[in-house]
Amino acid sequence: MAEMMILVPGRTNKQGTSLNAGKLKKEYRDVTSTVEMNTDDMARLGIKEGDAVRLATVIGETVVRCKGRKPTDLPAGMLFIPYGPPSSQLMDGDTAASGMPLSKNFEVSVELVEGPVP
Repeated sequence: MAEMMILVPGRTNKQGTSLNAGKLKKEYRDVTSTVEMNTDDMARLGIKEGDAVRLATVIGETVVRCKGRKPTDLPAGMLFIPYGPPSSQLMDGDTAASGMPLSKNFEVSVELVEGPVP
């Protein structure tokens, strides 16, 4: 069953170093296709480290791998994902004249899916 959470996309140090290798390389794709979730939320939803989860907004959806974060590092009900193709599928194209899509603190539906991350 899907649950609504707040998604916060952003940049990571690992993403920056992977970018130097190229956006088409496996390392960059792995970094940008992993969502981080509070481990208490994962346990409650029956999600294990490395499981595939579907994230969906009114704009679109994507399937990514889930990685646990300690509750002291990521509050319950919040998710973090590095900017990249998967996170872009969830964002509206409206940039409010800033050139950057509105991408912070938006609601996403989260649910466990069977099978590997595409």
